[in-house]
Amino acid sequence: MKKFSIKIAAVSFALSATTTLLSACQKSPEYHYLTGETMGTSYHISYQLPDGVSEAAIQNEVDERLAQINASMSTYIDTATISKFNRLGKNTPITIDSDFSHVLEVSRQVYRQSGGAFDPTVMPLVETWGFGKTMTVERLQSPPSSEEIAKAKALVDFDTVIQKDHQLYKTKDGVSLDFSAVAKGYGVDVIAKVLKNSHNIHNYMVEIGGEVATSGVNQQLKPWQIAIDAPILGSTVSERQTIASIRQPTSQNNQLHLATSGNYRNSVMFNNQRFSHTIDPTTGSPIAGGAPSVTVAAASTALADAWATALTAMPYQTALHTANQQNIAALFVIHDASKSGEDDISDWQVVETAAMKQLRADKKR
Repeated sequence: MKKFSIKIAAVSFALSATTTLLSACQKSPEYHYLTGETMGTSYHISYQLPDGVSEAAIQNEVDERLAQINASMSTYIDTATISKFNRLGKNTPITIDSDFSHVLEVSRQVYRQSGGAFDPTVMPLVETWGFGKTMTVERLQSPPSSEEIAKAKALVDFDTVIQKDHQLYKTKDGVSLDFSAVAKGYGVDVIAKVLKNSHNIHNYMVEIGGEVATSGVNQQLKPWQIAIDAPILGSTVSERQTIASIRQPTSQNNQLHLATSGNYRNSVMFNNQRFSHTIDPTTGSPIAGGAPSVTVAAASTALADAWATALTAMPYQTALHTANQQNIAALFVIHDASKSGEDDISDWQVVETAAMKQLRADKKR
């Protein structure tokens, strides 16, 4: 299956290792597992299969819906709706589907509430800085000129993307969309809806590239619990250290929607300062001093995904202030200023917003 572009304001789909599952599934009742590939990464589903429901039917419907999302929003597919839109000139409408419309709405909400830190039209700046799949110090040694940055920044303009009913157009030539920082989360929401609405499954965990939705209980009949990695440079899926965990609350309909963004696996040191591949759309320059890892819980995984991206695209203090101001349940993992290293869990500390503290305090049952 074709994948989404991995380049966007904050996280790439390659950062799937930032969130891991703590809950082992070894006891009855029996849980089933589905895995596959989508959006340049993989998906994992654990669920309690109701009597009379075909596992093959679930797998087919999951893959069908994910294929539909790719056909709508993958910039790697030339015939995808988003690719067609990006090639259009100004004032030329294109019809969009309900998936596209929903992701656009979530993007618009976070774009406005974050003061433009989340902007799905940021691609020209990412390309100008040369921060694609890999990041090298050479670009920082010879950064783009102010004229180059200004030219690219002029095309970062989400306000020129206009929707009227099911029609979408742009009012400026050269503006393009990339939903990489929200589509994984939306995909998780879609799969969760397939399980619940189509197959009456209420105990499940769905994960795409580190973005997670849970409902009900795990195989130990306990609320699901998600682990957050310490942002240790060079850490891998098999070599990681957990610095915090978030348990599904017993309130809020026994559900959890979680997304983690991180820069620590795509960053370089220059002049004794760490730069991420994250571009701040409001300044046109890479973020220095941003939080290495941000985890957000929200009403949907798409919303959590977008907010995690937005907060990663801000300097840490700005991100913390914004998250508290917007009542976002966010958990930041930052470097402990009293420590000189970055390769041990003791070199890091966890900072939570008031909303996240309240969420994590709900440990009844």
